[in-house]
Amino acid sequence: MERKMRSKKTGEEKVSRRRFLKTAGAVAGATAATVGVPAFLKYASAAPIKWKVQTAWNAGDAAYVCFQNLCKLVGELSEGKLIFEGFPANAIVGTFEMFDAVKAGVFDAMHCFTLYWAGKLPVTAFLSSYPFGLDRPDQWETWFEELGGKKIAREAYAQHNLYYVGPIQHDDNLIHSKVPIRSFEDFKGKRIRYPGGMIAEIYRAAGVSTVLLPSAEVYPALEKGVIDASDFVGAAVNYSLGFAEVTKYIIMGPPSTPCLHQPVDLMSLDINLKKWQALPKHLQQIVEAAVHQHSWEQYAFIQKADIEAFEKFKQKGVEIIRLKESDIEKFKKFAPEMWVKWAKKDPFALRAFKSQWEFMKSIKVGYYSEADLVDTQGKKLTL
Repeated sequence: MERKMRSKKTGEEKVSRRRFLKTAGAVAGATAATVGVPAFLKYASAAPIKWKVQTAWNAGDAAYVCFQNLCKLVGELSEGKLIFEGFPANAIVGTFEMFDAVKAGVFDAMHCFTLYWAGKLPVTAFLSSYPFGLDRPDQWETWFEELGGKKIAREAYAQHNLYYVGPIQHDDNLIHSKVPIRSFEDFKGKRIRYPGGMIAEIYRAAGVSTVLLPSAEVYPALEKGVIDASDFVGAAVNYSLGFAEVTKYIIMGPPSTPCLHQPVDLMSLDINLKKWQALPKHLQQIVEAAVHQHSWEQYAFIQKADIEAFEKFKQKGVEIIRLKESDIEKFKKFAPEMWVKWAKKDPFALRAFKSQWEFMKSIKVGYYSEADLVDTQGKKLTL
């Protein structure tokens, strides 16, 4: 009897032990699975995150398709977990209202020309090309990626509740004119649309009456003769905007300096900071990778389209005027004083220009020496 009871008890203990080990193993396995699984799997079953993103491109612009491709790319790379709902210029707010709207969370992100915000954020004058500074796309990539430019941009934007994802390559800019401008002297007294900030100030110093207009207002202003000429983007986009119908001339610099005022007109993708911080890390990495890919795809697309567009302009009877090297030198003398003036507007701008100035003086670039940092009277400028 006692032996039977002992045997029964031993059997129950074995069953109980097996049950405990099985339960403990299951719990441990679940815990290990939770800890060991990559973070992105935690969000595999979550509902897609949808962001509203407005661009500065109009729906009819040649480059609008590039923006649409960016939105599509984000969805593909994230396997549908992050959706960019893309909107053309002015669809949610006016182009020049986007900065404040994204900052306030009215919508989530903007795809826009960085220089547009120079009045709100002076450092942006140095986050895209400016007259007679760095003038090649590869130089700007080097500065942003390896010489601290992206870090400066992100710190500056963060103070406005925005996250600067990265620069987006686009094109150099052209001047379309209703009247011939064949020399430095011919610019004087002309009423020309330019982007604001430092670029406008340099041309005002040279005697130009500058006007700031969003893209949708440029064509009617030219058509009605409100302005004599307009800077805008490259040949392909400008042809799609109908500039061949309202101007007779394209003004460019010599082959060494085809664009005087903005040879590398950079855009950027800027996101509401709180939305960015709430985004899982793997989706942040996808957005950054998508923007970098989009940057060069947009650049190459536009360069090819420009080649075709110039021929279309010529067929429409538009004359392409190239200024001389001597004209470039006359404009250039106004630049250093404005560089320094804008660099001193805030600490981020100063950090950015100091870094670019060292790069421009380097053996690698060699555009300037310290002796070139002087005002129009030849007086030494200090940073």
